[in-house]
Amino acid sequence: MTVIDFYSHVTAPLAIAARLCAKAYVAHGNVRVLTPDRATSDALDRMLWLNPALSFIPHCRMDSAIADETPVWIDEALEHRGPAAVLVNLHHDAPPFFSRFARLAEIVGIEDDQVAAGRARFRFYRERGYEIRAHNLGDRE
Repeated sequence: MTVIDFYSHVTAPLAIAARLCAKAYVAHGNVRVLTPDRATSDALDRMLWLNPALSFIPHCRMDSAIADETPVWIDEALEHRGPAAVLVNLHHDAPPFFSRFARLAEIVGIEDDQVAAGRARFRFYRERGYEIRAHNLGDRE
């Protein structure tokens, strides 16, 4: 069953997503990041080209010609095919394919709409019996 980590009070969701992506890539080999829209996918893509400064996280979109050989996918598509180890969710809704992953990292920002959506996702998973671990990042970012 998927283990779910909720990262709440996140003031810089993309930075946390990039950090989790790097950590999950090293530990598990393949990662999918679900974003809410193309602009967020583009912003995270740029961030992963620049950070971490001394290493590179190989990434692309799911529809890329090199997707099958690339371990990290960043996309807003509400579907998934291929390897399934870690999913990082920046989307407001629970991903319809989350249960295919061994781990799910939910990132919850500080804006009212992000908090409300995060609470709804938390309830959704809890009502279905998933193990949830909560991480209040507060001022630790």
